[in-house]
Amino acid sequence: MTITIRQEIKSDYPITETVIEEAFKNEEQSNHQEHLLVGKIRKSDAFIPQLSLVAVHEDEEIVGHILLSHITIVNGESAVDSLALAPVSVTPSYQNKGIGSQLIHTALQQAKDLGYESVIVLGHDAYYPKFGFKRASTFNIKAPFDVPDEAFMALELTPHALDQVTGVVQYSKPFTE
Repeated sequence: MTITIRQEIKSDYPITETVIEEAFKNEEQSNHQEHLLVGKIRKSDAFIPQLSLVAVHEDEEIVGHILLSHITIVNGESAVDSLALAPVSVTPSYQNKGIGSQLIHTALQQAKDLGYESVIVLGHDAYYPKFGFKRASTFNIKAPFDVPDEAFMALELTPHALDQVTGVVQYSKPFTE
């Protein structure tokens, strides 16, 4: 099976949103609104087109999507730019085939190439550490809402990028609407 990862384009949006909706349909820890969140992020200042990627099967079918969007880590008057990884989605019939991992690796490399230094994710604590994510609390970074410590994670794309960073993540407006 050949999977190609490429930047999402506007004509992909309806298909991508269906992929996202299907991917989260049976997820217990989901509000089942991820596809709507992606649509809102695309219309916001937090959207970075180069970090909205799709996984395309050899028959040209879109089977996965990942989005990294702009966030800040705020401590009093200081704010540091970062990225939120949310969501990563794979069509159910293509799950557990490494496509999500391909999307994550590609997106993280693309973010690093664009000069971003860190990424924050709220996700499965057994999954994201294999990509280098650690508890955000390790870096004195907190979520803006109550979440299990082990599920709120950070990744340095640049070594020591978070050494001097502390504060609370401020998500873009679409996350709080």
